[in-house]
Amino acid sequence: MVNEMTCELVYYGNATLKKVAKEIINIDDKIIELSESMFNVMHRARGVGLAAPQVDISRRLIVFDYEEYNGPVKALINPVIKEISVSTIPYEEGCLSIPGITREVVRPSGVLVSGITLDGREIEFEAYGLTARILQHEIDHLNGVVFIDHLEEYLRKELTSQLKKIKKLNKKE
Repeated sequence: MVNEMTCELVYYGNATLKKVAKEIINIDDKIIELSESMFNVMHRARGVGLAAPQVDISRRLIVFDYEEYNGPVKALINPVIKEISVSTIPYEEGCLSIPGITREVVRPSGVLVSGITLDGREIEFEAYGLTARILQHEIDHLNGVVFIDHLEEYLRKELTSQLKKIKKLNKKE
């Protein structure tokens, strides 16, 4: 069973962050508990979104909580971006797994997302603005992509010393 004690953030350099997460076939108590623990971790860290790989669990589950989003869905299982808008928008992005670093990332301003709710319903919805960005950022995590992967190589190179320090935040087994 997943409990809050075992659900902790992992940081840049952790192998799970670079893997493509496994699809969730069965929504059981473990998945429900995982989502609750992820909400707790996200809120404690003052984040607006979190993907299971960020707590070292390679499963396709994201949670998000952004006040402008007015729907009941705040946890999505096996989310997929079905369509993206033609228009893009730059925005200063950060990540709980890469603390202290923010950079401007250009992303589509709107997305059409499908996924499964915790109660097993298949849904599809459009999201715009910051909600669209959060969804894209978290779904990237499920595919082994972190936001700095979207930066040009010279910009990533500038972060090398900071990233080395962040890697050390990962607990040694």
